[in-house]
Amino acid sequence: MKASRIRRRLAGAATVAALVGAGVLAAAPTASAKANLIAIDKVALDAPALKVNVTYSCDPGMHHELVANAEQLTSSKLAKTGAGTIKTDKLVCDYADHVAQVKLKPGGGGFAKGDEVKITVFYFDEDGFRYADRETIATV
Repeated sequence: MKASRIRRRLAGAATVAALVGAGVLAAAPTASAKANLIAIDKVALDAPALKVNVTYSCDPGMHHELVANAEQLTSSKLAKTGAGTIKTDKLVCDYADHVAQVKLKPGGGGFAKGDEVKITVFYFDEDGFRYADRETIATV
């Protein structure tokens, strides 16, 4: 009889400990970290260049650049291109969403009203890796 009473007390203590642990986990704040995100908001002509408005978020301590590339979608052999970068020290990395404007310098000729372009925006880290790619097609 004593053995079964001891087992019930141990089982009861284990159950209480499990419930307390579950309560602590449920009450803990959610983690603030989130993936490094990018969204392309707007593409505008700033002849002969382009401007791209981007919403981004990144984790503190990240050391990367925000890069935007443009390529004219045309059957011409000499497609227009453009590129722009926001350097590491200009990005605000605090988990929150921020808006930045990337100015794309033209290469291979300037852009004109009516050009259809493919915009690609991504992070480029200090180790040479590219990630969080986003693309859109726009007519400027």
